[in-house]
Amino acid sequence: MSTLNNIYNTDFSGKAVCIENLTVNYGGETPAIEGVFLNVEDGDYLGIIGPNGGGKTTLLKAIIGLVSPASGKIEIYGKRPGKTGRLIGYVPQITVLDKSFPITVHEVVLTGRLTSAFTLFHKYTQNDREKADELLDRIGICNLKGRMISELSGGEFQKMLIARALAVKPRLLLLDEPTASVDVSSRDQIFSLLNELNKSMTILLVTHDLSAVSSHVKTLACLNRRLVYHGGAELNEEVVRALYGCPIDLIAHGVPHRVLKEHEESE
Repeated sequence: MSTLNNIYNTDFSGKAVCIENLTVNYGGETPAIEGVFLNVEDGDYLGIIGPNGGGKTTLLKAIIGLVSPASGKIEIYGKRPGKTGRLIGYVPQITVLDKSFPITVHEVVLTGRLTSAFTLFHKYTQNDREKADELLDRIGICNLKGRMISELSGGEFQKMLIARALAVKPRLLLLDEPTASVDVSSRDQIFSLLNELNKSMTILLVTHDLSAVSSHVKTLACLNRRLVYHGGAELNEEVVRALYGCPIDLIAHGVPHRVLKEHEESE
């Protein structure tokens, strides 16, 4: 795993993402996110947390260019969404994907090598196939390359999606709930992999797994339609109350694990 960063660009300088006064609406005029200002430094590992419906996935989609802002501005390494070429790798939520589609693990990773110029009868090159094999090996699932995706566990499926996202050799990796619906062992393996990848790329991670806040990410963005907080990975009671409406302690494997500074019980 220690050599994984060798195949990626390690020259970090400037801003990876600049977001100014961003508002994105649901269909009509109801804002999914509103008035968001967020700068992400090149080389950062940013965790994005917040309640369901708080706009976390919408923010990632706006960065990629899958949804259009009602107002505001986004730049990714100085480029506008949709004009970034291969700068961005994206791992979507597993729940939005059809696991019954008849395709193998190797074929899924190969699709990450496609460009906007591909045709219906596109043929992958030998280099494409070798790169896909290399990524599967580095992610640790090369033995699954011929397996149908319907036969994968949740953790195996997520690793496959990460391998696919890495096929473009991105500078910025976006992940939407990559540890949802996976077992503890797979979760730990995924976070270990992301820690290694962060040596050579910027990472934005949407998660409900608050253990990631204190154990892995470098910085934190708290989003509940508006940006409540952006800074270090240690939260305090004031921020959490603004985000969730109450203090929160994380219960991990039945053991309380405080990710917040100590606070007094409310009267």
